[in-house]
Amino acid sequence: MSVHYQRHGDIGVIQINNPPVNALGHAVRSGLVNALKEGIADANAKALVVLADGRTFIAGADIREFGKPPQAPLLPDVITHLEACPKPLIAALHGTALGGGLKWHSVATTESRWQEHA
Repeated sequence: MSVHYQRHGDIGVIQINNPPVNALGHAVRSGLVNALKEGIADANAKALVVLADGRTFIAGADIREFGKPPQAPLLPDVITHLEACPKPLIAALHGTALGGGLKWHSVATTESRWQEHA
């Protein structure tokens, strides 16, 4: 299970790999925040892309965390970091995008975010 950042040319790629469905567990949420910070700090990255390995994007919450005390960062905290990203942010959704995974659509396609870079 991992989330990592890597740059390809002038595009920063944040890649989620949490089989089988890339659930948004604590490690993924923390990894997303850390990878996003790394991408923002990368002066050579002009835009950031978030993608997920496997057959699906983020397919919702991690059921292994149900009934347990929540651990920061919570999904709203992650979304706040994404919305504050100063660089264009693209989410490459594929397969199923459920729950928190579907929230990415609104974060990555907010019109006002793109107007700053037009």
